[in-house]
Amino acid sequence: MAYLGLVVLIPLSTLALKASSLSWDQFWALTTGPRALASYRLSFGTSLAAAGVNVVFGAVLAWVLVRYPFPGRSVADAIVDIPFALPTAVSGIALTALYASNGWFGGPLERLGVKAAFSPLGVGIALTFIGLPFVVRTVQPVIEELDREMEEAAAVLGAGRLQTFLRVVFPEMLPALITGFALSFARGLGEYGSVVFISGNMPGKTEIAPLLIMTRLEQYDYPGATALAVVLLLASLTILLAINRLQSFVRARGGMA
Repeated sequence: MAYLGLVVLIPLSTLALKASSLSWDQFWALTTGPRALASYRLSFGTSLAAAGVNVVFGAVLAWVLVRYPFPGRSVADAIVDIPFALPTAVSGIALTALYASNGWFGGPLERLGVKAAFSPLGVGIALTFIGLPFVVRTVQPVIEELDREMEEAAAVLGAGRLQTFLRVVFPEMLPALITGFALSFARGLGEYGSVVFISGNMPGKTEIAPLLIMTRLEQYDYPGATALAVVLLLASLTILLAINRLQSFVRARGGMA
């Protein structure tokens, strides 16, 4: 608890203490301006979308890595961790090069009328990239520990593959999927390095909330930066607590079943 206090609680309480020096009117004005609201919508919206995409494809990837032997599986398993190992700025530069109008992916997409880099879509791509390992590494151990005899018993009793997955496998995976979603969402909400290059940083359009905080700090607007940081902190804690409660509810229902 002492270590947790030194590393987490004291820095967060300092942030709250700094924000308490502002009057309510000042705090409200700093956190509800048009530019701030636009950054909230982009940060929360793209983080939720990226976490949702990662839950689906991260679960599929984890299932394939665990259940299907294929040449190069260990290499594919190692590749999942690349977003952990890469500096976020390197990730941002690489994604921008790929999805810019002259990039390998960005060129064909732009000919189809889809602008990837320097748009909200680019922000979503970056957040999906950095959030995928959280889902895969959370779900993978659960799949490894699944009792295959239960699946075989369901098949013997006449259940098809879809029924077996929905009634036997999915309930076991659901708590891990919720945890992976929460981790991916929280990581995306606070991401800065990989997004700052591919987003284009246009105020009101592609400016994420962490970037707006950095802009305020560079302008020596410490009250404005602190107020925005408190909003992100409170919103993140609220969402994570709600997801925690949902996870506990799912586990309790599973235990009752």
